[in-house]
Amino acid sequence: MASLLKDPLLVFFSVFAFMSCVNTTLIDGSGYILYCPCMGRFGNQADHFLGSLGFAKGLNRTLVLPPWVEYRYGQPRSTQVPFDTYFNVKALQEFHRVITMEMFMKDIAPLIWPPEKRISFCYTARGNGENDEVEKSCSAKEGNPFGPFWDTFNIDFVGSEFYGPLHYDIHHSDMAAHWEERYPPEKWPVLAFTGAPASFPVQLENRDLHKYLMWSDSIQKKAKYFIKNKLPKGAFVGLHMRNGIDWVRACEHINHSPSLFSAPQCLGYRNERGKATHEMCFPSKDTIIKQIKRHLRKLTDKATSIFVASDSNHMISDLQEALKRQEVSVHRLEPSNPHVELAILGQANLFIGNCISSFTAFAKRERDARGLPSAFWGFPPERSANSKHDEL
Repeated sequence: MASLLKDPLLVFFSVFAFMSCVNTTLIDGSGYILYCPCMGRFGNQADHFLGSLGFAKGLNRTLVLPPWVEYRYGQPRSTQVPFDTYFNVKALQEFHRVITMEMFMKDIAPLIWPPEKRISFCYTARGNGENDEVEKSCSAKEGNPFGPFWDTFNIDFVGSEFYGPLHYDIHHSDMAAHWEERYPPEKWPVLAFTGAPASFPVQLENRDLHKYLMWSDSIQKKAKYFIKNKLPKGAFVGLHMRNGIDWVRACEHINHSPSLFSAPQCLGYRNERGKATHEMCFPSKDTIIKQIKRHLRKLTDKATSIFVASDSNHMISDLQEALKRQEVSVHRLEPSNPHVELAILGQANLFIGNCISSFTAFAKRERDARGLPSAFWGFPPERSANSKHDEL
């Protein structure tokens, strides 16, 4: 040992060899999957995440956890929020190998994915086809949030790879074997997709993966604080109201789009439980109040409060007036924080949400994983005006 310390050069090479071994053990020889969560806001991105997690498991590649893409008022470019700001990475590792994108780019990318080897993956060329270069490209960084997302990590692509006719459903065929054959990890250590390698809404087979998606300590702490300090003691009902102007316009198309957005969560993936209605998408005040009263009566533990999450109108005054006889107080989170609101909804004694909304779908999946009851506005639809109905 003394002779080793006397030779600085020997010390240097010993340390270098040790660090090389450490780095080698960090690298997953089965490869990695990266993607840009570039479709929609949080609810849509969460659906895509579950599908991407299932896809990575099927291909036996480590999933690189992308930051969440957010669109903030007044900012022309998207903001990327690290994955672990909202969720617990260790909980996901109980199901499959994952690593945050920040850690991947810092520790792994320099070793296996240098700038000259960064190829973007897409099903087919993206662009208007006005020139040969566009026709041969995924145009991975064209537009917002695509450009800002990859720029966050100083990633530029030197080429494009079109993987069609391969697809992401690894549950009903030997598709995983086809991916392995075409893109062996020895030659393609990183598959970097321009969009999520998943479907929307989340594929039924990937839905239960939500049980591994646990809130970060920070989000859980804020949710528990609100419940303990802002709500009265006792059971509470959580509500999700989707009623912003963009939603109102989307609901106008519901009759022509029976599987709009997250409708399969209540209607089934083949509409086996009926068709979507305007009342499910944009319920009237009468429907909302009637359902709340009905569910309050059915609760085993008497509810003392109602918590409302909304993208626009929380209907606080309307609900307070309508529920005076029920002796429940009505609350919202101020300032609004969608992730904390979801965490609160996940702990309610009962949750009523919007069948068509992916925000509701997130809360519903979390509650299903915990065995908690949920319901939807306007579902199932009332059979007819003459049918037996609840007396208010």
